[in-house]
Amino acid sequence: MADFLLELRCEEIPARMQPKAKEDLARLFSDALDKAGLAAASIETFATPRRLALIAKDLPLATAAVSEETKGPKVGAPPQALEGFLRKVGLTAEQLTERDGVYFAVVEKPGRETAAVLAETIPAIIRAFPWPKSMRWGAASLSTESLRWVRPLSGIIALLDDAVVPCEIDGVASGRTTMGHRFHHSGPVEIADAGAYIETLRAAHVIVHFSERCKLIRDGAAKAAAEAGLTLVADEGLVIENAGLTEWPVPLLGRFDEAFLDVPPEVIQLTARVNQKYFVCEDSAGKLANAFICTANIDAIDPAVVIDGNRKVLAARLSDARFFWEQDQKTPLAEHAKKLERITFHEKLGTVADKVERVAKLARWLCEEGIVAGDPALAEQAARLCKADLVTEMVGEFPELQGLMGGYYAAKEGLPQDVSDAIRDHYKPVGQGDDVPTAPVTVAVSLADKLDTLVGFFAIDEKPTGSKDPFALRRATLAINALSSANSLRFSFKNAINAQPIIGPDTDSFTIFERLYGHGFEHRSERGAQEIHDNENIETLADDILSFVVDRLKVQQREAGVRHDLIDAVFALGGEDDLVRLLARVHALQAFVTTEDGTNLLAGYKRAANILKKEGFKAAPAEAALSYTPEPAEKALIDALGAAAPRAAEAVEAERFADAMAALATLRAPIDRFFEEVTVNAEEADKRSSRLALLGRFRDAVHRVADFSRIEG
Repeated sequence: MADFLLELRCEEIPARMQPKAKEDLARLFSDALDKAGLAAASIETFATPRRLALIAKDLPLATAAVSEETKGPKVGAPPQALEGFLRKVGLTAEQLTERDGVYFAVVEKPGRETAAVLAETIPAIIRAFPWPKSMRWGAASLSTESLRWVRPLSGIIALLDDAVVPCEIDGVASGRTTMGHRFHHSGPVEIADAGAYIETLRAAHVIVHFSERCKLIRDGAAKAAAEAGLTLVADEGLVIENAGLTEWPVPLLGRFDEAFLDVPPEVIQLTARVNQKYFVCEDSAGKLANAFICTANIDAIDPAVVIDGNRKVLAARLSDARFFWEQDQKTPLAEHAKKLERITFHEKLGTVADKVERVAKLARWLCEEGIVAGDPALAEQAARLCKADLVTEMVGEFPELQGLMGGYYAAKEGLPQDVSDAIRDHYKPVGQGDDVPTAPVTVAVSLADKLDTLVGFFAIDEKPTGSKDPFALRRATLAINALSSANSLRFSFKNAINAQPIIGPDTDSFTIFERLYGHGFEHRSERGAQEIHDNENIETLADDILSFVVDRLKVQQREAGVRHDLIDAVFALGGEDDLVRLLARVHALQAFVTTEDGTNLLAGYKRAANILKKEGFKAAPAEAALSYTPEPAEKALIDALGAAAPRAAEAVEAERFADAMAALATLRAPIDRFFEEVTVNAEEADKRSSRLALLGRFRDAVHRVADFSRIEG
């Protein structure tokens, strides 16, 4: 057995590409071994800015001999077929083996030395490597056949134990020599074997383990902050990025001018993070401190020199941020909002200004209808300003700050806090786990914004398909569900959809939904109304959107432990588009079906439904006097239904869903007894008809609560 070391050295590999490059190297190498009939006990990969490496342990010194068998033509086949087969396998007729009337070519292939296999494998891996971006270099780059690599390849180490595996690609030959740290050890470094690789490079100030560099940065930054009486603002993404930029990471703490703290802390943190890859710190009060932590790639003789250089660069960046902050405040948000007319939201849905108009009207409607307990005027005001910061200098520089900067600018203008908070938070929740707004004005604007997006894109037939969702409609729907659930927003979803105003590009405002404006379709233009033509299409649109919302609700609730079939069972009844009420019914149903009564009632329901289906029985007629004396079990079910059905219906109407389930539970024993003692398909026609009608009434009573046919089990 032998250990193999492969190192591919080049100029700086972008940090974002290193994790995937490690995975690709391990995969390509493993696949090559498999094809050659080799296997390693373990494969470990490494990545630094200047090298990509791999160590494979316990490789066999040679591949095993193999016997390859190729099936040929049948005995007695035309001579041409046999001759063609012989040419293919390179054998003579005497060398073929006959078995069951068929010729076979059996070729014994001797084993090969592992070194020879690796010599072929290394160039193949290099040429096949799937970098997201690669380049050609030097004179050879004039040819499209020249080597491509992420950065110019300058060295290859290929050692099987202590022996070099000879190979060459594009003029770069394999050896045992690499380079240490660019500054601490700029000369060549010889590697004895795979086992010495990690420590030999450590002595040359190169830490090849990515996880070790991450730990040094994480712990070193926290220690530097603590020594200054501060707390590091944790940022694992920044840890990973800095680990991909350094081979010998040394965290250093510096200070910037306190005057910059007048700028919002999020701006400072983003400036430090995005532009300079610096960490920030907080003081004992939890406020942003005038401190940063940079990650040097050297163990400096005088760290103060390194810190001062980084401080100057950060100061320049913060000066730009402060300039944007001050310039943006010179223009009121309402003036900024006018520039939204120049930004296209979608060619069929108009500009961002058009979208703002729709959102403002819908947010006001949500408050006026009492769906959201917010001030209609404040909701409309916040909605009209919620997108204004998109045209500010600060958001132009840092798009991640949209909404947040609008909230700051609104507060600086002296606008009501409800308005500034709504502007700041109206994009929330952005994804699973994000905070869900609860302030009424914010909820109104956030819900209106997402409803408008969902309805607008469905109206122009830009629905998600498969894994494609270019307009993030699934995310918008999850946010709608989260807002409705967290704030117990009681409303008919279809009514809310029917309140949507649609504003087309280059047209006057018009509406496709009568509920909000009352004047129907008076302002439709030929271009603006091309997607929606009449009330029937509007109803279809509303049904499609509601189905999509419920599908997303299933996904969302599955993580909370709610069964999707129970959501189907409630939704299938129709007319249930209040998401809060729907979930309340589902939760009550889930609690019920897990009990013994629920399980047995479900079994009884399915038996009844199967009988009715087999007999082609549709709707149960109104209860009528029987022409015969019912059997005791039949009478017991009639009486139980007479008591339970109205109780369940009344409880559902009053939204006491647990009581409705309790009413259904009283039917469990009577339906079980009925099936044990009563013959449904009696020979007498009147008995048969009455008993089928009784089962129909039982089914209908259950359906007042949920469609049990949709429940699995």
